[in-house]
Amino acid sequence: MITEDGNWRNWAGNQRVAGVDVVHPTSADEIAAALVRAGESGRRVRPIGSGHSFTAIGRPEDVQLVLDRHAALVDVDGAGLVTVQAGMPLHRLNAELAARGWSLTNLGDIDRQTVSGALSTGTHGTGARFGGLATQLRALDLVLADGSRLHCSADENADVFAAARIGLGALGVLDTVTLQAEPAFALRAEEGPARLGDLLDGFGEFMTSTDHVEFYWFPHTDRCLTKRNTRVPLESGLAPLPRWRAVWEDEVLSNIVFAGMVAAGRRRPALIPQLAAVTARGLGRRSWTDASHRVFVSRRRVRFVEMEYAVPRDEAPAILTELHRIAAAGEFQASFPVEVRVAAADDIPLSTASGRDTAYIAAHVPARTDPGSWFAALESLAGSVGGRPHWGKLHGLDAAALRTRYPRFDEFTALRARLDPVGVLGNAHLDRVLGPVGG
Repeated sequence: MITEDGNWRNWAGNQRVAGVDVVHPTSADEIAAALVRAGESGRRVRPIGSGHSFTAIGRPEDVQLVLDRHAALVDVDGAGLVTVQAGMPLHRLNAELAARGWSLTNLGDIDRQTVSGALSTGTHGTGARFGGLATQLRALDLVLADGSRLHCSADENADVFAAARIGLGALGVLDTVTLQAEPAFALRAEEGPARLGDLLDGFGEFMTSTDHVEFYWFPHTDRCLTKRNTRVPLESGLAPLPRWRAVWEDEVLSNIVFAGMVAAGRRRPALIPQLAAVTARGLGRRSWTDASHRVFVSRRRVRFVEMEYAVPRDEAPAILTELHRIAAAGEFQASFPVEVRVAAADDIPLSTASGRDTAYIAAHVPARTDPGSWFAALESLAGSVGGRPHWGKLHGLDAAALRTRYPRFDEFTALRARLDPVGVLGNAHLDRVLGPVGG
């Protein structure tokens, strides 16, 4: 994200705006003052974290509320309840917790997002027994559009808490959040190649074979890279990758060399299937043990745009089978692997895993590339089984379609109308996916 003189773009560069007012609040009072000023002048405000969403969810129209100066650690108590200001980035939170002997239960594979942005869009990791980041929330403080404050937990303003755990920045601006951490643990990571057909035939068994499982399928091939992370006590000892190997494999091969291959594919799309085959043939095995946040997270230096759909877990193999057919038929040249993860059901109204055990299928294309039929195919296939798009990733659905995917959709929009009746915390994107306030 870049915010200079009212010019902004997100991480991927596919969302841009110029000429907006930019406010960097340092306190809840300053957040409230910015909201009140905007409401009095008929202007709309969007809070933003680090700009890692690919949708226009954070795109401001009048005022952008940047939370980079509202990012302090407030407290970590003896039971692992950690309270932070909403603008703290996840990588800083992980470091603060590790220094005190705590870890978050689960993480996605990127840690550059702010806590508020990750929570508000439904960021998740993988693990059949584990929910997304929002399931670790225990309390939150909102600044409402009229400048008032609301403390929310399971015991206080419980209806707001239930919805605001994944609130899209539409109910209020997050001031502080309290997450439940757990005693620090390590992960034993095992990576290796596999055939797509084998993984799909035994999908349920493989994805539940240890604590945190995912795989990456390389379109135009039947090859996959599997990642299996098993939780182990820190006391059992760490065995991280040697520094030279981590730099070579995770920086040189996964970022620098991959960037070159993506660039070659953009210049000559006909080469993409051959490049995918070369990449897939180079997959090897490795294993190591390190602190959980170091294993969960990967560096992503090659910029892309992404679509991710959450589908009922049992439906994932059929969708991937059809995507494989589309890629093999040459209907689209896909240079990025497809990521497949799982998560447990939860009870959050706008969670992609609300009420059902879920599989996530994520497709990517290089930044500044038209995703064309590749994203359209995933959206159509996922839609046929009631798939729900990640709130921060590209999709084409509107409020009418999303209402059919979320049984508690109207509960959320009614709460939005009550807390922000004139739509101060809105933009065109929220009008599309939630409907206009009062509409």
